[in-house]
Amino acid sequence: MKNLGLFLILLVSTMCYGQDMNAGFRFLETGKYAEAQTFFQEVLNDYPTNKTARLCYGRALGLNGHTVEAKELFTDLKATYPNDFEILLNYAESLLWNKDFKEAKGMYEGLVKKDITSFPATLGYANTLSNLKEYDAALLYVNKALEILPGNQNAVVSKKYMRLGKASQSLTAQDYPTSISLLEENLVDFPNDADSMSALANVYITSSDFEKANDIYNKIEDRSNALVGLSLVAHLDSKDKEALQYAKEATTLAKNDSLKIMTTQERFIQALIWNGKYKNATLAIDSLTNLLGSSNRINALSASMSMYTGKINKGIAYYNTILEKDSTSFSGNLGIANAYRGQGNLKKAYAYAQKTLEYYPEQKDAKSLIAAIDNSLSPTINTTAAYTRDNGDNEAYGASINATVPFSDRFTASFNYSYRTTENMTLGNMANNTNISLGTKYRIKNNTWVESTLGFTKANADVNSYTDVNGSLFLKTRPFALQNLEIGYSRELQNFNAALIDEKIFLNNYMLNYNMGTTFNLGWYTGLMHTQQTDGNSRNLLFTSLYYTFTKAPAIKAGLNYQYLSYKEQLPNQYFSPSIYQAAEAFIDLNGNSGKWTYLANVAGGYQFVEQDEATTLLRAEAKLIYSFSPRLQAGAYGKYSNIASATAAGFEFTEVGFTLRLQVTKGKLFKF
Repeated sequence: MKNLGLFLILLVSTMCYGQDMNAGFRFLETGKYAEAQTFFQEVLNDYPTNKTARLCYGRALGLNGHTVEAKELFTDLKATYPNDFEILLNYAESLLWNKDFKEAKGMYEGLVKKDITSFPATLGYANTLSNLKEYDAALLYVNKALEILPGNQNAVVSKKYMRLGKASQSLTAQDYPTSISLLEENLVDFPNDADSMSALANVYITSSDFEKANDIYNKIEDRSNALVGLSLVAHLDSKDKEALQYAKEATTLAKNDSLKIMTTQERFIQALIWNGKYKNATLAIDSLTNLLGSSNRINALSASMSMYTGKINKGIAYYNTILEKDSTSFSGNLGIANAYRGQGNLKKAYAYAQKTLEYYPEQKDAKSLIAAIDNSLSPTINTTAAYTRDNGDNEAYGASINATVPFSDRFTASFNYSYRTTENMTLGNMANNTNISLGTKYRIKNNTWVESTLGFTKANADVNSYTDVNGSLFLKTRPFALQNLEIGYSRELQNFNAALIDEKIFLNNYMLNYNMGTTFNLGWYTGLMHTQQTDGNSRNLLFTSLYYTFTKAPAIKAGLNYQYLSYKEQLPNQYFSPSIYQAAEAFIDLNGNSGKWTYLANVAGGYQFVEQDEATTLLRAEAKLIYSFSPRLQAGAYGKYSNIASATAAGFEFTEVGFTLRLQVTKGKLFKF
């Protein structure tokens, strides 16, 4: 709207011919607003009531940044000349300068009705509507302005930004075709326009069309900006090494432009974080801070680093710093929402995600986070049906159903029912057992939970039929970054085959499990279990695993496992109970997803040692495939094979196949935060 004054000056210049103001007009026309302000101030010293000088002085004030004073001057002129169309036009424009868009809309509506052929009024109205994000109406009126004055550059440029605004609005609503169409229209009027090309690439990124996004970025003339975009696309396409290469190349092109240095270094640091190069990222953040000083963008990088390294509390502190400086910050609000979710504080996560939507309506990531929290707190039913067979000629059929009902973000109740029947096909002995239990899960603080179950087991065998209590109590927590600790107790029936069910042996297990992750992809899991059995025997079990994560999507990890088992008493005629059993194996684990399919696979092989016997080979394999019919319904099938020594004997082989079904009962949670 700054150059809109050219039309007004031409219209009023004939009115002020009595004083030579041509020099002042040239100052306004050429953008020398400070000089124009001084010039017309001097004219008004001699001619304080000159209408044209007052009008031009007001424009000089407004265009020189003194918008409040300009509005006051035009308000006085409007009071003196209430029906003067040119003064009303300038008053309306002063409202735009002061961002009084609603009042400006009313003024321009009246002006357009008064003179439908007025170009300044029509363009001013279009720009006002655009500022109010009423882009459809804005485009309608900017086209009318171009009908009045075809090819006017001010109107053409305004139309470009209106299309950009409407395209962004359409993108937020996930109306990708409309957004693409508007941006392509811009590129017809402004070939290779950087704003439009970047926006178009962003549409393709959001719609996961990475190939077209790459094509657009490769056409952007500013190579450093193009490389920054290509780096993001590579990351989203799970090509983090490529992302780092692009980002590193972008930093070499930034030179002395502080804005480009910030943008390219920002992407470079992000790429370092994506690739797990946290030490280098920390050094780069410190270097950027020393060069450009602290800012919200740098704080956002530090927050992201904290989240990737599992230092969630530190990440929350950084996001709070961002929000203290700018309460409307997108990265601050959505970032802290994700951080609170990672901390286990879903109530705060939900609140900040909603706040993000208040500032950025329909924002896709914020809506996805809210939906994810809603889904995680929705009642669910999981069912399993399985068939097992071993080389001891035992066959078993089992089925279970587990229902969970979250009553708040801190408290969840559950119900479990399972039935298993087993038969030895050689000996003909049969048994079955039923388990029913109720469970609770309560979050004490952040990611510290107490989980418990209590119920009963009913068993029927050839000799014995009985009912007894089962249950469990666990404390689960994350004591340090990337670490998980679980301490607990469980009571269960030894129900592997009919003979063991007939023995009525209950296991009282005391467990400690600890998993330690690192920022360099190495992990170490250790599980300890001491079991007191109701037949007077006891056992000790140690399982430890050292593993390395090679890729994240799909997730591939491999490592070494070691297991040690020892029974107090050896009862080989009843069940496998060696004084010493050891197993060592290497394993590889894969899980990922493709479209609606999720897949998991695990293979382990090695050797097992029973007391002083010679080593025998060990092989375990498991695979699972899940299909999502909808976000609320998934079905899967799985298979297992193992020849690891079991509760029955060494030289044992075991196979299981089964089906699973998961149903999310309601669309969202049953309660409100």
